[in-house]
Amino acid sequence: MDKTTIPGIALGIGLVLFGFSMEGGHLGSLVSLSAALIVVGGALGAVLTATPMGDVIASVKALKEALSDRKGDIPQLMTQLVELATVARRDGVLALEGKLQELKDPFLKRSLGFLVDGVEASVARTALETEIDMEAEELVVAAKTYETFGGFLPTVGVLGAVLGLIHVMENLNDPSKLGPGIAVAFSATVYGVGAANLIALPLANKLKRKAAIERERKVLIAEGILSIQEGLNPRILEEKLKAFAGSHGKHAKSAEKK
Repeated sequence: MDKTTIPGIALGIGLVLFGFSMEGGHLGSLVSLSAALIVVGGALGAVLTATPMGDVIASVKALKEALSDRKGDIPQLMTQLVELATVARRDGVLALEGKLQELKDPFLKRSLGFLVDGVEASVARTALETEIDMEAEELVVAAKTYETFGGFLPTVGVLGAVLGLIHVMENLNDPSKLGPGIAVAFSATVYGVGAANLIALPLANKLKRKAAIERERKVLIAEGILSIQEGLNPRILEEKLKAFAGSHGKHAKSAEKK
């Protein structure tokens, strides 16, 4: 379980509500089923209209990625790649075939399979880069769907507030209903802005960051395997991987900000 996603959402919502209550507000005044239906239902409808169904399904599946936590294993991967390079240099590339069953990482196993099977370096590079790009794009598409959802939520919240005010205007002859009516009307705006900025948009950013991290990890594997295929010295490979991991991490963070 990711240690920041659920606690972050809970902390954000909890402190907002706590601050509201400190100002003398009553939490019950924020509860409105009709406002929730208008905001969430309207925004979901807009997302379905704007986004292909495949992307919507991918975004639902990506929730598991946002809520799960993968321990960073870059140092272990570099050590493993250097060990494979040592075996290849000492016993030959075919000796790596016996290592395939020991590998638990599916991508590393497929990459090494290209090497053992004697696939040309250019073909192997193209295949690995294509797989990396496609898997990263899946998470990016899911992130964009949550961004779209987060973009619609505040606007539909304003729409809900306007609809609530229309209902208030219809009861101007009964002053006792004006205060509660206006409160319910503006709760739609709270739902829209809150859900967008405390849930949807943060989830989008989390998925983008995880896509960048996983891409960096797989590029490191691909570069390591292709370097072994080129016959690179294990010690030189180790230094190359260290430099590559550091520089690629900086580029990933820069791309994420953009």
